[in-house]
Amino acid sequence: MEAKAGVQAPVPKPAIGKGKSNLLRKLYGQRYLQAMALLGVAWMLLFHYMPMKGIVIAFKEYIGVGDISMSPWVGWEHFRAIFEDEQMVNVVRNTLGISLLKLIIGFPIPIVFALFLNELRSLRFNRIVQTITYLPHFLSWVILGGILTTWLADVGIVNDVLMGLGLIQEPIFYLSEPKYFWTIVISSDIWKEFGWSAIIYIAAIAGISPELYEAATIDGAGRFQRMRYVTLPSLKGTISILFILAVGNILNSNFDQILVLKNQLNESTSSVIDIYVYEIGIKQGRFSYSAAVGLVKGVIAFALLLLANSFTKRVNQSSLF
Repeated sequence: MEAKAGVQAPVPKPAIGKGKSNLLRKLYGQRYLQAMALLGVAWMLLFHYMPMKGIVIAFKEYIGVGDISMSPWVGWEHFRAIFEDEQMVNVVRNTLGISLLKLIIGFPIPIVFALFLNELRSLRFNRIVQTITYLPHFLSWVILGGILTTWLADVGIVNDVLMGLGLIQEPIFYLSEPKYFWTIVISSDIWKEFGWSAIIYIAAIAGISPELYEAATIDGAGRFQRMRYVTLPSLKGTISILFILAVGNILNSNFDQILVLKNQLNESTSSVIDIYVYEIGIKQGRFSYSAAVGLVKGVIAFALLLLANSFTKRVNQSSLF
């Protein structure tokens, strides 16, 4: 029915509760996915957010017994002690040295591996290579640490091979030599994780439209040119996000790995922030001081995350936020 002249036609009102019912229907349809997501959220809240209330001990003198609220306040005393600690210079040097080298050397390797793996035409060989490279990721550092300790012993396979090739004259117990520790840690971490880290890049490559490759082939692009001008630009967003996360994690030097491989002989190059916090806090019972060190580390890591996010936003126009 047409509205009379000068009279505005009534605007139909939206059905009350229709949007809410659609949301509930959608959530019910995704109930299994939502259940898995809720488990992850619960784990995050339980192990990452709830313990944050204990940060207050960094400003108190907590002895590990009794209620935290009853401990006396000391203000910034523990933070001043960090800058007066003679061991901190060596600890920070080892942490940054190991982490930066892992980032510089280890970050590009999964990208290159994914690019070349994508070029394999034999599906069977592709699966064999993926299985071999993924396998070390599923072994704990306790197991891999025992393997590496055996391999790098003075009677281990590494010395046998090098002496057989005439590269060394006498066997070396590599884990007792501080000058070899960074190389061992970095190379073993790359060996363990590069295959698993490549999964994200492989998945991103699988989402690239085949039409782009067909067009590049018609234009005369070879295999490496397609990698450079099609595959890599398509991975720009994925690379940026993973780079941001890697920079934010730069002060973490893989506690499990170093704890297994360190000893008193290589302590000068194996003492990193995570190990230092563990030894000061757990072994010596200086809970408040170790909490202060951890808090400073967290603040610096957050600042690095923001810087990396700003950098990638300007360079690649892609970021986390």
